Amino acid sequence: MTSIRILLVFVLALSGAIAGSNTADAQMPDTLQNGGTARVVSVVDGDTVILDDGRQVRLVGIQAPKLPLGRPGFAKWPLADEAKLALENLVLDHRVSLGYGGQKTDRHNRALAHLFTEDGTWVQGALLADGFARVYSFPDNRALVRDMLVRERMSRETDQGIWSHPYYGVLDPDASARHLEQYALVEGRVMDVAVVRGRTFLNYGPDWQSDFTISIAARDWRRFEGAGISPDDYLGRRIRVRGWLKSRNGPMIDVTHPEQIEVLSK
Repeated sequence: MTSIRILLVFVLALSGAIAGSNTADAQMPDTLQNGGTARVVSVVDGDTVILDDGRQVRLVGIQAPKLPLGRPGFAKWPLADEAKLALENLVLDHRVSLGYGGQKTDRHNRALAHLFTEDGTWVQGALLADGFARVYSFPDNRALVRDMLVRERMSRETDQGIWSHPYYGVLDPDASARHLEQYALVEGRVMDVAVVRGRTFLNYGPDWQSDFTISIAARDWRRFEGAGISPDDYLGRRIRVRGWLKSRNGPMIDVTHPEQIEVLSK
């Protein structure tokens, strides 16, 4: 009888652990401020919805493939329709809870929130896990970014959704020059670190005037210091950086917070 009781306790504990893992997204984290609930009446695109109380919500922390939405000359990104459908399947005509983790509205007066459905699905997490969005964070809204990066990595490694399309492929430093004015992920090894008039540069090659570079302003570097990171911590490391590619002495990404950089190896 004792052995049966022990086995029963083990099974119950195991089932509870499994249930906990499956419903981990069901609980809004304490790090978020509760923004109430509302019903989703319309889905604008893969990362924007409209609620029955009139609010428009931009799902904070992610970027889904973009639709033109009336913008002249704007080319629809690959898989934009599929991303919108994925979001519709999750939230359309459902009540959702809003959770704020930083700045609450953007310049378009859209709410910047994490969404949770009544059945416990963390919407951003689900879209990332299924490969219909990528992590897109800001210095004033960084809650749950680490969790989002994990979900993105899992879908990317299994070529889910957008990660099966070359448009969203992770770039090497040489290829970055062909993707200017795009949001991109770039992987490579930091060959040199320089601090010039307070600005930190992580250089991927010997020629800082043409090779891919990461630039971090002094005011933004304070966030790295707060995380216990020094410039030399990146020297010689293979890293993945995300952001908008600009042309400034070669291709460059301006970085504002540590979560934009992932250290891959020494």
